[in-house]
Amino acid sequence: MNTQVSAHISFGHSISIYYKGSNEEEFDCRMRTRRGPPDLCIDDERYRFLKRPKVQVEFSRDFFNSLPDDLVLCVLCKLSSTAGCPPDFINILFTCKRLNILGLSSIVLSKACREMLAVKAKNWSESSHRFLKLCADTGNAEACYTLGMIQFYCLQNRGSGASLMAKAAIASHAPALYSLAVVQFNGSGGTKSDKDLRAGVALCARAAFVGHIDALRELGHCLQDGYGVKKNVAEGRRFLIQANARELASVLVTCPPSWLAGEGGCRLLSDFGCNVPSAEPHPANRFLSEWFSDRTGNVIGPGLRLCSQSICGKPETRRHEFRRCSVCGAVNYCSRACQALDWKLRHKVECTAVDNGALF
Repeated sequence: MNTQVSAHISFGHSISIYYKGSNEEEFDCRMRTRRGPPDLCIDDERYRFLKRPKVQVEFSRDFFNSLPDDLVLCVLCKLSSTAGCPPDFINILFTCKRLNILGLSSIVLSKACREMLAVKAKNWSESSHRFLKLCADTGNAEACYTLGMIQFYCLQNRGSGASLMAKAAIASHAPALYSLAVVQFNGSGGTKSDKDLRAGVALCARAAFVGHIDALRELGHCLQDGYGVKKNVAEGRRFLIQANARELASVLVTCPPSWLAGEGGCRLLSDFGCNVPSAEPHPANRFLSEWFSDRTGNVIGPGLRLCSQSICGKPETRRHEFRRCSVCGAVNYCSRACQALDWKLRHKVECTAVDNGALF
């Protein structure tokens, strides 16, 4: 009678060994597995385990070159739209000549995401300028807005910068719509008589419609104050509540709920008793803040100031362009939205009344 001895291997294989009698010195090894054929066998003569030889697969050196361009372009488009920083994509261009050519094609650059175009002020160069210009020429709205902000505020090329921001605004790019609204409200790049309040309100309304929270907040303050639009306090208050609700919803998507109960975070939603972290600035605004910082050595101009809202970075283009705090006069803001945010973030505890004659 055959005797069966079973053993179980830890990763799910089951082995059954049959001993076929004392006179027959042989073993019959059978392996049952759900993962395909067994990868071990027993040599009946020497009673030892032998590994099944592995299959060697050789790839031709021309395997990558044999891939169709459409497939490589599809991979590069996915990379450019999901890159976490510029080097994630730029390093690919240095790999080989084919990737360099295909990576700079219009279809790939048109998909570039915000993070891929987030150039730093300390790394700004002619090559950075050319790359952003190349992306903007493909119709990439993020590239048009980022380069437009840099040219308008940093390089002081007002006409080209405004044109690029307008190109992004036509594509319903929310930050570009709101930035153009601020330009219209302040008459940036021109004189005080160049202000167009009605155009600013129209641009704010469009930016708020496509989901820009600061534009919705700005529109609410304009309605409450009757600034560029017929005064409607109730409607303005409703827009401000909607801005707070959208702000809270965006935080709940990106941050853990613990931010709402703890002491950490910024009191952007103090009306509702909620603490949330401050919003992440757009790479264009971060570039402006870095460009005019003390480390770069770039100066705005005599008598000009930056917006006091920490994540804005916009500078004045003429003296007394931005509105100042009516109580202390120590801070100034490019928009009502920046003023309202900075009041909740910081200025509420710092503002101290001074003599009005000391402001001028």
